[in-house]
Amino acid sequence: MNGTPVIVVGSGPTGLLLAGDLATAGVPVTVLERRPHGISNLSRAFVLHARTLEQLDARGLADGLEAFGQRLDTLRLFGSLTIDLGGLPSRFNHLLVLPQYEVEQALERRAVEAGVDFRYETEVTGLSQDANGVTVDVRGPDGVTEPLRGEYVVGADGMRSAVRDAIGLPFPGRSVIRSVLLADVRLAEPPETLLTVNAVGDAFAFLAPFGDGYHRVIAWNRAHDVPDGEPLDLDEIKEVTRLALGRDFGMHDARWMSRFHSDERQAPAYRVGRVFLAGDAAHVHTPAGGQGMNTGLQDAANLSWKLAQVVGGHAEPGLLDSYQSERHPVGRAVLRSSGGIVRLAMADRPWELALRAALTPVLDRVAPARRRMLGQLTGIGYRYTAPRGAHPLTGTRVPDVALAGGGRLYESLRGGRFVLITPGAYGDPGARKDRLTVERWASGRRTTVLVRPDGYVGWAAEDAGEGVVRAALATHVGGQ
Repeated sequence: MNGTPVIVVGSGPTGLLLAGDLATAGVPVTVLERRPHGISNLSRAFVLHARTLEQLDARGLADGLEAFGQRLDTLRLFGSLTIDLGGLPSRFNHLLVLPQYEVEQALERRAVEAGVDFRYETEVTGLSQDANGVTVDVRGPDGVTEPLRGEYVVGADGMRSAVRDAIGLPFPGRSVIRSVLLADVRLAEPPETLLTVNAVGDAFAFLAPFGDGYHRVIAWNRAHDVPDGEPLDLDEIKEVTRLALGRDFGMHDARWMSRFHSDERQAPAYRVGRVFLAGDAAHVHTPAGGQGMNTGLQDAANLSWKLAQVVGGHAEPGLLDSYQSERHPVGRAVLRSSGGIVRLAMADRPWELALRAALTPVLDRVAPARRRMLGQLTGIGYRYTAPRGAHPLTGTRVPDVALAGGGRLYESLRGGRFVLITPGAYGDPGARKDRLTVERWASGRRTTVLVRPDGYVGWAAEDAGEGVVRAALATHVGGQ
C-alpha cells in the first residue's frame, strides 16, 4: 500500500496553500484532485483581504499578486456608508480585486516547486482510519480503485466534500438566497468607481473589474426565485443590473454565466481523529464581503505548521486539537458577519430598514465600531484564545514589524519557520535553525515574542532571561 505522511484532498486555493506549506517544511504530501489538471478562469472568488495578503506575503507571493490585481481603498456599504481602508494597521491597507485563478496559479507553482505529488482525475471513494493512520480508497483515471495510506488526511474538497461525508460529519445550515446570478462580462461603459454595488427594491447588483478587460457581476432579483438549473442568458443579468444600478453599462461578450444558491453551513467539528476539514468543506456562507476564499486560506495557514510540527516529531499530537479551537469560532463569526451584510443590503421589512438606518451612522462616526467591523471583514481583527496566565499578546496577530538590520517580520516568516524577536542578542538556535529564525526589534522594545509560522504570537514575556527563553522554545518549537 503506497503511503505518504499527509494526503490533501482538493486542489483549490485552500488545498494548494496547505500542501505547499507542508512540502516547504519538508513533509511529503500528496494532493488528490478529481478534476483533470488545469486551472479554470470560471471561478467565483475575486477579493483578497488584508490578513490573507499578509499570509501570502509570508510565502513570498503577495507582491506578485498585487501587480496583477486592482486595489480598492474604500468600501461603500448600504448605498450611503463609505469606509476608508487606508487606516488599516497592515502593509495591505486595501482590498485586492483579483480573480481566484491568479491566486491558484501562484499557489500551484509554489507547491510544484516544493515537490508536492499531484494526482489528478483521482476521486476519493471511501476512507477509514485507525490509531496509526488513514486509508483512503481512490479511483484513478484508469477507473481502478486502490488504497492510499497516510498519517493524516485533510479534506479541502469543497462544499460537497467526499471526505466530510466519509467521516460521517453533518453539514447543518440552510440556503439563504437562491437564483444568484454570476457572470464575467465586458462593459461598453466602465463604471465611475472601481467597485459598484447597490440594491433597489428586490434587485441587487455588484460589479468589480478583473483587470483583464472583464468585470465580475453578481446579481439577484428577490422576485425571480428559480432553481439553479433554469436557463440563464445575458438579458436576464442585464435586466437585474438595470433595476439595481440604473443601467447595465453595455454588458456584452459574457465568457461565463452561472446561476447558484448561497448557503450558510458549518461542520460541527473540523477534526475527526486523523482527518481534518478546511475551507468550503468546513464552512460555506454568502458571498457578501468576499470572505470565502480568504477564510479557507487562513484555515490552511493555521493547520499546515501544526501538521508539520507533529509529523516532524517536534510537537505532541495534542497540538492539532488547537486547529478546531482556533478556527471553528472564526468560521462561525464569518457566517454571522457575511449573513448580516447581505440581510442588511437586501432589507425590505420596516424593522430591517430601521436597523440599517441606525447602524450606518454608528459605523460612520464611532471609530471602535468601525474598527471592529473592518477587523472581522479583513481578518486582521481575530485573535486566538490564550492559556490562563499567558502574556496579553499571546494569540494575537503580529503586524509586519520592522526588524534590526532593515528587514521586516513577514519576510523573516518565509520558509515556514517560527520567528523569535528579542530585545538584544540571543544565542544560535542550534538544531532548531530549520524551524526557528532569531531576530531583534528595530525599536527599543523589551518584550521577547515568539511568532508562530502563521504570524500569531505563540509566547511572549517581558525582560525574559535566556533560561526562560530556552524553556519557551523547548515547549513551542521543540527540543534541540
